[in-house]
Amino acid sequence: MVIGSDINATILISDLLTQFSTAGGSWPGLRVRRWERFSKPERDCRLGAICYWVEGMQEIPRDAASGGTYSHLAGNAGDVVQARDVNGGIHFHYGRGSPDAAPQQLPRGIRVFINRVADLAQLDVLLAERQADADTVVAYVIAGTAGVGKTSLALHWAHRVRDRFPDGQLYVDLRGYDPGVPVTADQALEQFLLALGVPAMAIPGEVEAKSALYRSILADRQMLIILDNAGTVGQVRPLIPGTSRSLAIVTSRSRLSGLVVRDGAHRTTLDTLTEAQAVELLTATTSDYRTGDDPADIAELARLCAYLPLALRIAAERAASHPAMPLSELIVDLRDESALWDALSTGDEDEADAVRTVFAWSYRALPSSAARLFCLLGMHPGGDISRAAAAVLAGHEADRVRNSLDVLVGACLLEHKGADRYQFHDLLRAYAVDRARYEIGQAEQLAAIERICTWYLHSAYQCVLSLAHDTTLLFTLEPVPGITPVAFEDRSRAAQWYVEERSNLVGAVRAAAGTGLFQLAWRLAVALERIYASHNHFQDWRTTSQIGLEAVRRLGLREQEAVLCESLGRLSRMTLRLDEAEAYHRAAADIHRELEDPLSTVKALNGLGWVHLFAHRLDDAASELTDALTIVRRLDDPYWTATILYSLGYTQLQQQHSDQAESPLTESLRIFRELGDRLYESMVLTAFSLLHRQRDQAGDSLATAEAAVEIAREMGNQLWEGTALLYLGKAQRANGQAGETLVSCQRAAAVFRQEGDLSREAMAIEGTGRAYIDLGRAADSVGFHRHAAAVHQQLGDQWKHATSLGHLATALSSLGGQDEADRLRTQALAILSGYPDRKSAAFRSWLETADGGSAYPTTGGSSRSRE
Repeated sequence: MVIGSDINATILISDLLTQFSTAGGSWPGLRVRRWERFSKPERDCRLGAICYWVEGMQEIPRDAASGGTYSHLAGNAGDVVQARDVNGGIHFHYGRGSPDAAPQQLPRGIRVFINRVADLAQLDVLLAERQADADTVVAYVIAGTAGVGKTSLALHWAHRVRDRFPDGQLYVDLRGYDPGVPVTADQALEQFLLALGVPAMAIPGEVEAKSALYRSILADRQMLIILDNAGTVGQVRPLIPGTSRSLAIVTSRSRLSGLVVRDGAHRTTLDTLTEAQAVELLTATTSDYRTGDDPADIAELARLCAYLPLALRIAAERAASHPAMPLSELIVDLRDESALWDALSTGDEDEADAVRTVFAWSYRALPSSAARLFCLLGMHPGGDISRAAAAVLAGHEADRVRNSLDVLVGACLLEHKGADRYQFHDLLRAYAVDRARYEIGQAEQLAAIERICTWYLHSAYQCVLSLAHDTTLLFTLEPVPGITPVAFEDRSRAAQWYVEERSNLVGAVRAAAGTGLFQLAWRLAVALERIYASHNHFQDWRTTSQIGLEAVRRLGLREQEAVLCESLGRLSRMTLRLDEAEAYHRAAADIHRELEDPLSTVKALNGLGWVHLFAHRLDDAASELTDALTIVRRLDDPYWTATILYSLGYTQLQQQHSDQAESPLTESLRIFRELGDRLYESMVLTAFSLLHRQRDQAGDSLATAEAAVEIAREMGNQLWEGTALLYLGKAQRANGQAGETLVSCQRAAAVFRQEGDLSREAMAIEGTGRAYIDLGRAADSVGFHRHAAAVHQQLGDQWKHATSLGHLATALSSLGGQDEADRLRTQALAILSGYPDRKSAAFRSWLETADGGSAYPTTGGSSRSRE
């Protein structure tokens, strides 16, 4: 079915989407897609026309909204906002991920997998029981000593049954026993949510909220999750699915009894191989290279390896690499190895001795260059090592280390992940770190760490120049002799490098600070902020900036301390931690004043002003921005002059001072046009659209908003286009164009959902609800207002929460729901009583006098314009 482009069709599709949302999304064949954007003639005549096609439509269940809670959206309706009544309690989550996201994250299994028939059968029984009983186990723990083959078993079985989990597989190595920093549940959840299609900005800040969203997404999916190398129950519990449609396989040296007792997980403890199985593994691994070995010698070699698969594979590779040497001679070498190193622990001392001995035996057979590289790789700040990073650690060109890496992979001392990337088994990394204590002097170890952190800094700097939207605040970085950073031929290659190295970059900041390389630590933190801000990677941003801040404080670098405070202030503002944001921005401003740096003071005051705007403390915002304008007027910086003028003018509009706002906005627009800054021109035009609405100049408001949308679209900036669409929807509503308002608000909501901007998405949803009020369809507006109120409450935005409650109360009053309306109105008035500004006072006055048919106005000069 194709719905055309006249305004009646626009309203019809809005109704269709409303019914679709309310029905609970029970038709997997449904597809709703936007056909094309507005053509210019359509924009010029303000039809707000938009086309959709709908495929696979089936009849909407007539009783879909008769009871229960319906707030689920199915299909692939990327441009749909939830509509109509939401029955039952509001349980808001930050999105549902992308329905098309089916991650396939399983690493490849080992080349030779021997036996484990009984263990595989146990897992097969578990799968069969799951299919027979919907209320069955959601987690299965494979426990066992280090090196016993827990990961190999989990991955071998996972590859066998992957087709039974059609929505994909997730994998994370939690590094619970790695010598470095383990992966936290918070970090793992962020990785999983991104893989499941949740926009970065839509990922909650707290681990509990992340876990709730993760379980919400998995509730409708059949996925297999491998949680490898878990150290503690706390590391794992937030990652366990909430329903049995998905299954988590956990591997750990610990028995994780808490998961079994409290969460109903099943558990098996993996034993070492039997002698026959160990002999079979040795024989299968060496069969292409050796023949005629005495079975007694093979059995003795298996015994010396304590029947542990990890040790057996290393011993087998050593035997295969010396096909002409009798196995008896290799066994003598193995018996003679000293067990001087105590960095490894497998839980059983006999097994620990066996592992140490096998490692030492294999290590001593390495060529000197490979042995040195093995030790230096233990200095790497992350778990995933590129060939280029290995070369930096070694202090050689990448081509010179390729052979050593191949030797280490061949000896099973290093795992090749493909695409020139490598990783250690945690036991082998521990051994590498321990060996470095004996083989490499402390000064050389520190030099290797400094080299790798410097290389990460310079490579990240080049990556920032390729990726970041704004590099104006980035410091200058001079080349370092002997360090050749990665060169990025295009933006896509830079993006790929960032994805590959993301966790290592955080590790590099930690490693630099941990070894006293504070200069490297803070510079890397400041550089990475540019990427984190562009990709909304808030957790990494907070971790690295806090480390960087501590580093500059230890160095006594006041200017850099202010830079890191501003970074953390921006982060806190973006995540609506407004008290923290104010403290950081104020600290930065105080430092800049102390250092007599007026331009930096202006930047800090602008940030502080926007913190107050976000908190709806309008007088405080105006005060900070007026101070900033006084300072910037004395400086020759047109960009920041225009920026402060816009910020102040926008604040004055929020204060309902349209006459005062006109002059700074006019000057700001002129400067940005002279600078050729089209995006900021679009931003100022949205403010002018609001100014015209406050003056009852509805036609001018509409034309200005259309121009803002046009510019943002020309510049290809989707987020700014969504913001301009919000203003366009308000201007259309002021012109009595309720149908066009629906289109603009729904398009804005789609943009903000894709970008993960929950606050603005809620504002667009609120605008849709108000458009339905204008159409005389209060019943259809209720669900939108409930949704917006729930989002603003979840985000902690008290002012917007109160206004959403007020609009919801009005809609309910018109439908006869007076008791709930009175309760919500009282709640909104109580919140707004804490805001003394004119805008809040006007809204309170309207709430106190509004009846069921009195929708809050959109325009009307000083007496009526309040939004």
